[in-house]
Amino acid sequence: MKQSINELCINIGKEAKAAARCLSTLSTEAKNRCLLRVADLILKRQDDIKRENEKDLKNAEEKGLSSAFIDRLTLSQKVINSMVDGLREVAALSDPVGEVPRMWKRPNGLQVGRIRIPLGVICMIYESRPNVTIDAAALCLKAGNAVILRGGSDAIHSNLALASIFHEALRESEIPESSVQVVPITDREAVNELLRLEEYIDLVIPRGGEGLIRFVAENSRIPVLKHYKGVCHVFVDKYADLKRAWDICFNSKVQRPGVCNAMEGMIVHENIAKEFLPEMAKRFKDAGVEMRGCKKTLSILKDITPAKDSDWGEEFLDLILAVKTVGSMDEAMDYIACYGSNHTEAIVTENYERAMRFLKEADASLVLINASTRFNDGGQLGLGAEIGISTSKLHAYGPMGLEELTTTKFIAFGNGQIRG
Repeated sequence: MKQSINELCINIGKEAKAAARCLSTLSTEAKNRCLLRVADLILKRQDDIKRENEKDLKNAEEKGLSSAFIDRLTLSQKVINSMVDGLREVAALSDPVGEVPRMWKRPNGLQVGRIRIPLGVICMIYESRPNVTIDAAALCLKAGNAVILRGGSDAIHSNLALASIFHEALRESEIPESSVQVVPITDREAVNELLRLEEYIDLVIPRGGEGLIRFVAENSRIPVLKHYKGVCHVFVDKYADLKRAWDICFNSKVQRPGVCNAMEGMIVHENIAKEFLPEMAKRFKDAGVEMRGCKKTLSILKDITPAKDSDWGEEFLDLILAVKTVGSMDEAMDYIACYGSNHTEAIVTENYERAMRFLKEADASLVLINASTRFNDGGQLGLGAEIGISTSKLHAYGPMGLEELTTTKFIAFGNGQIRG
């Protein structure tokens, strides 16, 4: 059995690499036609999709999986419509492949530049959400990459149904079906086999919980783009506008607490704490947020939970918030450097110099001044769509859109130059 899994994965890798060569020269028009056809087919076959999704939902219920997990697994009408909208949005985006960002002339007359090209073959390893199958396939295709999709075993029926629709559109568009492949087995050994295929796969993108991402990073022979967790902070500076600070902190925590760009730690300068914290605590209490504070915070808010050491740097993904009151901006920056996860950091301040210092010093894929952490999202930042958020700096940092799914190579135009 192990050998057959090995052979299956090698064949998938070989076919993907062959397809990637075709995709690298595919016209923008051909890619867009295919994506729009996928959108039409999803609407046409939505009853089939829902029927296959019901099999996954039934299995999840029988296993006693959580309601939150089942919610992520469900291909509701809203999710299906969102997939269709996403495909049309990606088709409308500018194609990065073939762009020449810069050219320059050498003294010998040689014209040198760089041209944007696809990465090649991308392997996505992800959990539960079957809509990722369409999102990832669409972005990879538009950026000229072949993609191997290994979703969670709990979504296998949904993922295969969506892959079948994508394949139908690829066939109609005369694009190799192996441009988009869903691994058809649920055996976990398939993940290990895929992570060894450095000859065929150029990049692995894991998307899911910290455990999955660490497993992939520790076992892959292939470069991995990852983010382990989103421990995001808002620093309410002593020069903050209080109304802005209350609104920004509330939105950062409460608007959607279970996602990676939600605020997990609120840092408050002590000069403003007595004025800021009581009203903020009232708003949070009304929204069901449990605040866990340091000693300085507890001296102002008597009825909140004392923070444990393990609360600092914790990704709660819930209506729970660590609150740290600091005596200086230096202390705030030290705290972020110690407990941040390179995801998102924000400052609320009316002081330009302190805002610029925060912008330069806070090490995160997105640093915001006077805005909610919830904006670290490809759509919100104007990328149109994203395949995930990278907190590693090679080769992308932050939300990964179409441009981040490409790289550049050098090109040179000569008229007979030889090197002396």
